[in-house]
Amino acid sequence: MKILIADDERLARERLRALLEEIGMSESVMEARNGREAVNIATTFHPALVFLDIRMPGMDGMEAAKKLTQLHLKPIIIFTTAYGEHALEAFEHQAVDYLLKPIKKERLEQAIKRACTLMPSDSGASVPTVTNARSHITAYVRGELCPIPVNEIYFFSADEKYVLLRWKHGNVLVTETLKDLEKEFAGQFLRIHRSRLIAMVHIASLTRDGKGHYYIKLKELAEQLEISRRHLPNVRKILKDMRISGA
Repeated sequence: MKILIADDERLARERLRALLEEIGMSESVMEARNGREAVNIATTFHPALVFLDIRMPGMDGMEAAKKLTQLHLKPIIIFTTAYGEHALEAFEHQAVDYLLKPIKKERLEQAIKRACTLMPSDSGASVPTVTNARSHITAYVRGELCPIPVNEIYFFSADEKYVLLRWKHGNVLVTETLKDLEKEFAGQFLRIHRSRLIAMVHIASLTRDGKGHYYIKLKELAEQLEISRRHLPNVRKILKDMRISGA
């Protein structure tokens, strides 16, 4: 797998390269010192995975991410940064993960594992499936087909043979499975229960009741969504990296 590390700090690049070597993934690693170099290298060499720092001189990581997602062969993006305030914006750019510096080996392995599940079996130069995510989902709203913006969706919830889609203007049913939706929108939606995916960009806080049950509070919604015990460890790790209140 071709990997690109984009960071303006030499020591940060060296540390990440060393961690990749520890987990046996340093055989094809390229480096860039800023966003513009990252885009140029990705355009020429087509890395499957890009570790992208956010604060870089000239073209920063967010601007570079926009350009990378416009390439014919789009890489999977994992943001790396010393600052947590850009987490939600990072996931809006379809980032698969968001690693806070200093990066820990365990978190790096987790991020790479998630990225690999989104790549086709032949990997390498092929287009990662995450880049095929739609910007709108078409569904019937009050009897008419309506394109629903993905960034206005709060969550998907399994409801017998259908999936309930909750967005800013109410509820609609879609015929797609949670499994397929989770795969397509990895990095944008997080599974908190076997029957529910939530939009990461709309997460407000993590809460716990007196019985030890954990819930997600979404922005603009009064209801709280319960997290299953099975998914709680992964959810808490991700929310902690996002600096979500209560995580």
